[in-house]
Amino acid sequence: MINLTVTAVVFGVVFLAELPDKTALAGLVLGTRYRASYVFAGVAAAFAVHVALAVAAGSVLTLLPQQLVSAITGVLFLGGAAVLLFRKDEGEEEIRNPENQSFWKVSGAGFMLILVAEFGDLTQIMTANLAARYDDPLSVGLGAVLALWTVAGLGIVGGKALMKRVPLKLITRIAALLMLGLGVWSLWEAVAG
Repeated sequence: MINLTVTAVVFGVVFLAELPDKTALAGLVLGTRYRASYVFAGVAAAFAVHVALAVAAGSVLTLLPQQLVSAITGVLFLGGAAVLLFRKDEGEEEIRNPENQSFWKVSGAGFMLILVAEFGDLTQIMTANLAARYDDPLSVGLGAVLALWTVAGLGIVGGKALMKRVPLKLITRIAALLMLGLGVWSLWEAVAG
């Protein structure tokens, strides 16, 4: 059974953390060059793979004592908040163009770009932490994949317009504050539990 509260929390945290990420810019660039549906198919498949790996890793953590899991996830959330607050802005990365507009070439390029660029990324680590924290792999996986797909869709279809209206720095700070709050809460649970 899916817990909508857990799904919503995960969606919000992952969405805000991924929005300022380089993959939103990569999706935007690919979306301006190729058919958006082809790009989205490849990007969505890559994100699904990443979420499955992250949820599996987080589920393994639930086998450890709860206080230890809370302490580990708290430290990792605080580290994620620090990364968001102190990282330098990244420019657009160069993207190799597929030679034609076929579905397999374009979606394959999107899939490989995200698969490589996102491996071990902050949102993948956060998803593993959330899976360990909530011990609800289905709800966490659903929230994370929907958040990543939403960011990808926004990046592919209308990223430039969104970035003109909402400052990237503000989005990054909100995500960092959410992660900071989750980190403090997890550490409090580790100490109090």
